[in-house]
Amino acid sequence: MFKKHRYLLSNIFQNFLYYLIQVYSWTLRLRIENEKPWLDHLQQGGRVILCCWHQQFFSAIRHFKNYAAYHPALMISQSQDGDIIARIAEKTGWHTVRGSSSRDGSRALREMISSLKASGFVAHVVDGPKGPAGIVKAGIVSLAQAGDALVVPFYATADSAWFFNSWDRFMLPKPFTRVTLRFGDMLNLTSDDVEDGFDRQRLRLQDIMQPGLHT
Repeated sequence: MFKKHRYLLSNIFQNFLYYLIQVYSWTLRLRIENEKPWLDHLQQGGRVILCCWHQQFFSAIRHFKNYAAYHPALMISQSQDGDIIARIAEKTGWHTVRGSSSRDGSRALREMISSLKASGFVAHVVDGPKGPAGIVKAGIVSLAQAGDALVVPFYATADSAWFFNSWDRFMLPKPFTRVTLRFGDMLNLTSDDVEDGFDRQRLRLQDIMQPGLHT
């Protein structure tokens, strides 16, 4: 098992996997919707957190390489799968922060907040890395409030796709299909209500994003 894991993290395998994903992604016919408003906000000095469901992040890998110049950060779990994903994300120009709600979450959240304040731009998988699917975890609200950032949900749809038998029904668009990346409106998740405002904002984001989940 150790030798297998070491091979999966080898430069040879990582380079092969990275270029395989790049080639596969270039077969997809991307259509981007509603990107300009939040990009304008970012370029004018505002802070932005892009967020999505775990099942849909693969579709965005190719396009998200375009954001490398902003030095964005992304939280990835400290699992074996996370090790592989982190290597690929780093190759596309993203800074990876290792941690999750179940492991080193507080430290990782602090690092994400620091990255957000420094670059103004991070991304977050709201129900990762292990779900439950469709349930927004609290970290996104903490990140938005501590970093004084607007949250922008994004969704991926494909004319034709495979859905894995996994906890999130992971979506893999079929080669040469049309894929739409649609960005939602910018959301302010701050609240003046100290007692229950935090969870209300989490549920608010969850209600907004759930219709975009493929079930």
